[in-house]
Amino acid sequence: MSVTVRVIPCLDVDAGRVVKGVNFENLRDAGDPVELAARYDAEGADELTFLDVSASSGNRETTYDVVRRTAEQVFVPLTVGGGVRTTDDVDKLLRAGADKVGVNTAAIARPELIAEIADRFGSQVLVLSVDARRVTGETRTESGYEVTTHGGRRGTGIDAVEWAARAARLGAGEILLNSMDADGMTSGFDLEMFAAVRPEVSVPLIASGGAGTPEHFAQAAQAGADAVLAASVFHFRTLTIGDVKAHMREAGVLVR
Repeated sequence: MSVTVRVIPCLDVDAGRVVKGVNFENLRDAGDPVELAARYDAEGADELTFLDVSASSGNRETTYDVVRRTAEQVFVPLTVGGGVRTTDDVDKLLRAGADKVGVNTAAIARPELIAEIADRFGSQVLVLSVDARRVTGETRTESGYEVTTHGGRRGTGIDAVEWAARAARLGAGEILLNSMDADGMTSGFDLEMFAAVRPEVSVPLIASGGAGTPEHFAQAAQAGADAVLAASVFHFRTLTIGDVKAHMREAGVLVR
């Protein structure tokens, strides 16, 4: 079956504003999330992803408010992640207008959370975000990639390929595979990492981290990505969603 590849802008939200950096550092302001979301909806985004990068308990209400206002403005599926620790957190985000919820750190700490969310709301609601980086030497995992937390700053020693496969078995509906090495570098997605994970999971895979040119999106799709996600190239108008989709079509990739 041919899969239509989705193009997804990602909004990293900190205290109600969209921010973007390189390897999660030197963050700079990229605008108002509601305005950006409305623009991307109009430009033809297939979905939108919101990541609350500060995700402190004090910032929760800001996030719910931004999600509510965004959901009122857009007509494409909205995934929200950051600080989700319980099924009740998922319930609140869905009630605020999210269609799917992204989980990362809490699932690493307690993998049963994946099954609990899938059982209560259905797998289609759950996107597992995997922030992975290459590791060598003594810390090397079997695949050569490890799961990280805290914006890529803290290694877990968990093999990223094994974790993605385990999460899919536990009930994750999609896996957002984010290369921490490539994040914000605009030099292309980590296709080797993607190729390592792709055969191990049957659920949709979203490629994230490193997009800089329209060719990069097409390459990820040809490597088996079901969706391609990017932030800075869209926020700072380096590329438009139309540019990316046009190039992907020319490369023979099915897009909406």
